[in-house]
Formats: sequence, C-alpha cells, structure tokens
Amino acid sequence: MENLKKDWLTEGLVDFEYKKYVLLAYLKNARESFSRMELYPFMADLVFHYRNLLTLKENKSLIYDSFPKELSLESLQKLEVTYRQIIEDDSIMKEIESIIEFALPQFKSSLDEGSHIYDYVESQCELSQVGLTSLYANEGYLFIAQPPQKDTDVYRYQVSIFGSATESLRSLNTQFIKTTQRSFVNSYENIKLQLLKEFSELPNPSVYLIISKLRFPYIQTLMPVAKRLLIKHISRAA
Repeated sequence: MENLKKDWLTEGLVDFEYKKYVLLAYLKNARESFSRMELYPFMADLVFHYRNLLTLKENKSLIYDSFPKELSLESLQKLEVTYRQIIEDDSIMKEIESIIEFALPQFKSSLDEGSHIYDYVESQCELSQVGLTSLYANEGYLFIAQPPQKDTDVYRYQVSIFGSATESLRSLNTQFIKTTQRSFVNSYENIKLQLLKEFSELPNPSVYLIISKLRFPYIQTLMPVAKRLLIKHISRAA
C-alpha cells in the first residue's frame, strides 16, 4: 500500500482488525522507505494522519464529518439522517475509538523514526551565503551540491508568507533553473554572476548554498530537507 487515504478511518468497513491490517500494511511501506533514507512523501503523510487522529480523538463531531459522503441528489437528501444515525451508534463509535487508540502510537513510532532520519540528514548539510548579503532574502537562488560530485543544482526560490494576525507561516517555492559543474574557474561566485546577467529582474538577489556531506536520495530526502533548512534560516534572520 503506497498511501493511506485521507478518510481511511471511516471509509468502507469500520472494523478494528480490518483497519489494523490496512494501517500496518501502510506503515510497513513507510518503514521500508525510511530504511532507504527516503523521507518523502511518507513523512508529510504521517504528520497529516497523526495530527488528524489527535484532533478526531478530542472532537467526536469531526468523526461525523470524516465519513465519506456521496454527492448524488438522493444521497444528499438522506445524508443528514444517515450519518447522524451512524455517529450515534455506540458500537461503531467504540470500534472507531479502539482503532484510534491503536493507531496513534503506531503513527508516533513511525514519525519518531522519520524525525531521527530527518535530523541526521539536516546535520550533514551546511548552509552558507554566496557573495555579499542581500537585504531582501525572500527571493533569490538556491544552490544544492553533494561533493565529491562537481554538479551543482541551481534553483530560483521565492518565500510566501501567510497566516493570521497572531501567527505567520512561510512556504518556499522553488523553480529548477539548471545543473552546472563547479570548478576552479566556475566557482559558486561565478555561477552567481552568470545568473545576474541572465536574470536582470533580480539585480541583487540572496544566493544560498547548501552542501550535503553525504549522498542521500535527492528528490525524496535532500531536496525537502534543504528547503526546510533554508526556510528556517530566513525565518530566523527576518
């Protein structure tokens, strides 16, 4: 099982043994992915499901909302009565509560394993700024390299800020530009100068370099860790 559906808890047969089988099959794949040092997409998926179960545990009315709903006219007309009957069925609710109690520590264990790998990968990455510091850090370029390979992947990044009046969150969007080879002649500073000539709309961009001391799966691990590392750096500097 490659993924776990958003409404896996209430979809289809609500039976403890069946849901246990579904969950353990999914977590087995997640752990196999982690054994290959591949964090994503399982890591983000685990976080979602774990937080979702914690919320459902605290609020039974959300379990009602999580039941899959048919969108036909006839179903819509009967929907309210049907699902209120389900949610008021003590036997079904007890089964769901048993599934949640079993699933939460299982998710937590897998999350802890993934977090340990994440922390290790991050500890093997070094972030530095290329050239002079720019006053505007929310848009610029990101270089990612894994020595001893000389290839350097070049991305353009942009930070988006969203949230409420009391809390702001940042997300990082990246656009791949090219892969170039670093050499004595083609230093990171020279790569930056080439970008300035090629993209004149960013006359004084922030340029960050992330070097991984070890080789990790690029798309599944290094790239998402590098992006999170850059976001944390920019957030602290803001």
